Amino acid sequence: MTSLVTHSQIDEAQFVQRAKELAPKLAARCQSADEQRILPPETIADLHQAGFFRLIQPKRWGGYEVHPNTWFDVCIEVAKGCPSTAWVLGVIGVHNWQMALFSEKAQEEVWGEDSTVLISSSYMPAGKVKPVEGGYEFSGRWGFSSGCDHCEWAFLGGFVPPSEEGQVPDMRTFLVPRKDYTIDDTWFVSGLKGTGSKDIVIDKCFVPEHRTHRMADGFRQKSPGQGVNPSPLFKLPFGQIFTRTVATPAIGMAAGALDAYCEVTSKRVGRADGVKVTQDPTSSEVAANAAMLLDEVRTLLRRDYDEMMACAEKGEPIPLKKRVRYRMNSASATDKCVQAVDELFTTSGGGAIFLDNRLNQYWRDIHAARAHYANNPLKSARNYGGVMLGLKTTDFFL
Repeated sequence: MTSLVTHSQIDEAQFVQRAKELAPKLAARCQSADEQRILPPETIADLHQAGFFRLIQPKRWGGYEVHPNTWFDVCIEVAKGCPSTAWVLGVIGVHNWQMALFSEKAQEEVWGEDSTVLISSSYMPAGKVKPVEGGYEFSGRWGFSSGCDHCEWAFLGGFVPPSEEGQVPDMRTFLVPRKDYTIDDTWFVSGLKGTGSKDIVIDKCFVPEHRTHRMADGFRQKSPGQGVNPSPLFKLPFGQIFTRTVATPAIGMAAGALDAYCEVTSKRVGRADGVKVTQDPTSSEVAANAAMLLDEVRTLLRRDYDEMMACAEKGEPIPLKKRVRYRMNSASATDKCVQAVDELFTTSGGGAIFLDNRLNQYWRDIHAARAHYANNPLKSARNYGGVMLGLKTTDFFL
């Protein structure tokens, strides 16, 4: 498959505009995606056509290497239309960024014949890893592999056992082709149904050394692929860009929920008393508070990206204390958006419990997003507070 987007000095703002124009079409497919528990093929085709999967892919493989804030804004606009689509776009799209960190040989194996090939993932370190000559014997079961049916490769987590007693296990991402794993359909859920986040199962395969990426290299911002992909974009810490990939859709969900709330509430009349709901000041306060919160989290995360990119462009390391703070900001953004959607939902009355109510869609999906490990604000807040008080960080996914 070949993307139809050209590379002729495109203005990054055009990608955001494309996302806004595509959102209504995605919204019309939302129910179908939920019912099928997978994104429709035409949605994946639209994302390819718009160039969205290529946004943070290396230019040498046909990508655009846009500023992370452009990526951020596109995912938000897509989430307004269909939360499941935004989730799959974010998770799969960020894999094209991580692929740039792998060895050049691995990049060639994935994209050498077709640079539009996609990669799914499950980073939970569930793999059973046995070192063998030239690489590793690898097996296991991994859950939550979003969009896996649309992908030809998978990133899977596992610990390489220490070679000497007393050493720390080496967590890595293992790159595995579709022929070496099966997909087990376990995705029967209440929210983000359309993501098709099924299980990946491997019964022993061989993964060569060059098809692994050490998380420690991602943390230190010194990965093999940076030699051939020198853009500052690929000097960002892996833990920072991945966590925002699963936080950003929640902002779009909250924005979509606010739009749905305003559309219905502006015309709604109370069934018990016949009074326009707009006359109740609570209705206005809830809308205003949600709008303010959205401005807050968007501004904060955009600022964080700007600060990270400024360091990357100068070739300077990002101070650990700032990385800890950025991690907390990302996780807490999702939690705040959940709270805003909950307020909109409870203020909307009984109509919000019906499945054909758009607000209900965002409410179910944003709670599913909050369940992701990276979107738990409690651990990251405790860690940041501890670092402020002089303790060492307990989180190295930064």
